[in-house]
Amino acid sequence: MLNTLTCYENIALALTIQRVNPKEIERRVLLIADKLEIRDILNKYPYQVSGGQKQRVASCRAIITNPKMVLADEPTGALDSKSARQLLENFEFLNKALNATILMVTHDAFTASYAHRILFIKDGKIFNELIKGNDTRKQFFEKIIDVQTLLGGDLNACF
Repeated sequence: MLNTLTCYENIALALTIQRVNPKEIERRVLLIADKLEIRDILNKYPYQVSGGQKQRVASCRAIITNPKMVLADEPTGALDSKSARQLLENFEFLNKALNATILMVTHDAFTASYAHRILFIKDGKIFNELIKGNDTRKQFFEKIIDVQTLLGGDLNACF
């Protein structure tokens, strides 16, 4: 985030660069800010808000243009569970409704359970792959936990 811009201006920046009409910018910024519950901080500067609020502002800026791809490095790391769920649901909307690809790095099984495909990496190599298929999110979550258990243990003892 740019410290010289308000949270509103940080979110609006990408649309401003694309020369979107100011009224449309305002409509979209307010819509996404409402979804991630940060409307009350839009006039504040980054140094005036918490880490989790900064992360939500940055997430808003990343998704406001309805991108075809989002690169997310631990996007829920500084968020409480409600805020994390809201962000992940927005990612899910981008993926399903707008056909966007979400490439996310996370250590959190809950966050990973929103994915359709997971690659587990250990020591710089692909260790395992999971595909959600027809599993519920709960079933997929349990499979993720199983693989994480294997990742943390001695592989020679497992096989």
